[in-house]
Amino acid sequence: MLILRPETATDAPAIRALTDAAFKDAPHSGGTEAAIVDALRNAGALTVSLVAVQEGVIVGHVAFSPVTIDGRSGGWFGLGPVSVESIRQRRGIGGALIREGLRRLVAMGAEGCVVLGEPAYYSRFGFVADSRLRYPGVPPEYFQRLAFTGTGPAGTDPEGEVAYHPGFGAGA
Repeated sequence: MLILRPETATDAPAIRALTDAAFKDAPHSGGTEAAIVDALRNAGALTVSLVAVQEGVIVGHVAFSPVTIDGRSGGWFGLGPVSVESIRQRRGIGGALIREGLRRLVAMGAEGCVVLGEPAYYSRFGFVADSRLRYPGVPPEYFQRLAFTGTGPAGTDPEGEVAYHPGFGAGA
C-alpha cells in the first residue's frame, strides 16, 4: 500500500538519500538535486513537499516551490525535483506524487505550475509548452506550464521569464 503524506522534519535525511540515489545515473542530472531540496527546505520555500511511503520506507518525494515571472511573484510554483527509488520507478509513484501535489496547489489557490522536464511525461498531467513563458538556456519544448486559473502575476495570462527560487543554485 502506498501512502502519500507531507514530509516531516525527521524525513529530511531519507529524502536526501533517496534523491541522491534517484538522480545518480540520470543523464539530465547535475547531481545537485538533493542539495536543492535541502536549500529550499532551509529557506522555508518548500510550499508542498510530499513523500510516498511503502512498508514504512520513503520511496518517493516531490517538491513544489514558488517561482517568479519577470521578477514578480503571484501564485505560480515550480515542480521538482521528483525522486522515486530506482527499483520502484515506472510504477506510478512519481505520477501519484505529482497529481497529489498539483491538487494541493489548486486547493491553496495557486494560479499555476511550471516544470522543466520531458514533454511526453509531463503532458499526461496537463503541462504544455507555452512560448510566452521562458526559461533561459533550455529548449522551449522542455519548459512547460499548467495554468490553474488562467491568470498570471499581473492578472493576465502569464508571460515573461520564469525564475526558480535561489535554492536551485545550491550545490552548483
